[in-house]
Amino acid sequence: MSVQTTEYAASEIRSPASFFANRLFIYGALVFWAFICLFPIYWTITTSFKTAVDVTQGHLIPFVDFRPDWKGWRSLGLSPDSIFRTSTVRDEFIKRFMNSVITSVGASSLAIVIGSLAAYGLTRYRYHFAWFKNEDISFFFLSQLILPPVVLALPFLVLYREVGMLDTRIGLILLYTLMVLPIVIWIMRDQFNSIPVELEEAALVDGLSIWGAFFRIVMPIALPGMVAAFILAMVLCWNEYFFAALLTSTDAKTIPVMVASQTGSQGINWWSMAALATAAITPLAVIGIALERYLIMGMTAGAVK
Repeated sequence: MSVQTTEYAASEIRSPASFFANRLFIYGALVFWAFICLFPIYWTITTSFKTAVDVTQGHLIPFVDFRPDWKGWRSLGLSPDSIFRTSTVRDEFIKRFMNSVITSVGASSLAIVIGSLAAYGLTRYRYHFAWFKNEDISFFFLSQLILPPVVLALPFLVLYREVGMLDTRIGLILLYTLMVLPIVIWIMRDQFNSIPVELEEAALVDGLSIWGAFFRIVMPIALPGMVAAFILAMVLCWNEYFFAALLTSTDAKTIPVMVASQTGSQGINWWSMAALATAAITPLAVIGIALERYLIMGMTAGAVK
């Protein structure tokens, strides 16, 4: 008995040191991983304030390695000394920016509506098509993410050419909706699974219809998940480049296509590309910070029932 007491006391003496070491290791790993994740953003933002010499010499720290300059933003007509002047590049940027906003928000909203209804049906009703059941249908939606986008390039190019939807916003919205719909369905499926069916049964007993129970009971509870799915879908649509470059030419080009167009025969305009990229990621960062509470709630809602 005394031996066990001595060993327990020794472990208690060692525990603060081991606890501190574990904490130090965990926080050190987190800081290192945060540095890896945030450094590309830092490099992009600082590059937008560099000149050609600073870019080629790899200067990193403003006011230490180099003096910040508005060259990248001036090339877009977005610098303080050119913002109030006429600029064709700025007009083009605003047009591409609005194309990205309209296509991303439109596709994400449409995917939320369709995906929420599909996920609700998969969680509340039992389907049986031949050998397909609810689990098989859910896996079918998920399997669409495995298909490489390049496989769909030629079919969509021919289809859009025949129906006259090349270089149109509506064409991108419909395509982006199909692209993000499987992810939305799976997120909302977990959300609806975490909501007790008894709540809807009680609402039906009180006189509500199925649609009334869905809109008045289920949707308010699942709202954080919808917001999280909307943000994720919008990020995927906003950053999509392949189909935007393939199916658009002038009118419906988006920000990622404009960023890639900064490469030419004379080389890459790193300062202009960095300024464009900074302007492109700023709205997503603002939305993510503003809706952080809903995003965390939506991602963790299905963890505990």
